[in-house]
Amino acid sequence: MATILIIEDEIVLQRTLRKLLEFEGHTILDAENGVTGLKAAREHLPDLIICDIRMPVLDGYGVLALLRQSAETASIPFVFMTAKASQSEIERGLALGIDHYLTKPFEANELLRIVNDKLNAG
Repeated sequence: MATILIIEDEIVLQRTLRKLLEFEGHTILDAENGVTGLKAAREHLPDLIICDIRMPVLDGYGVLALLRQSAETASIPFVFMTAKASQSEIERGLALGIDHYLTKPFEANELLRIVNDKLNAG
């Protein structure tokens, strides 16, 4: 299975995602903010990153922009999670190279479908 990095400052959601994806057989790395998430992505080069947009210190846009600047991390599939996805937010993410948006709240089967699609796309 795959190694997935979850970058989410809401610990309950982070743990829920971890349990769901581990149950599917994936190895999970997690980070509670963009700075630790960026470090984990660079160190472990996960197969997929699921990242909240709105976080303190370094938001999801900052994480994505920095990862897309490095040849090592530029092609890692990146899924944004957000409570609200306005058209301008979607356009900003697309301009940075986002692979998918997942709007909270979401169903487990929706998350699993997106994860499987992104992991099988390469």
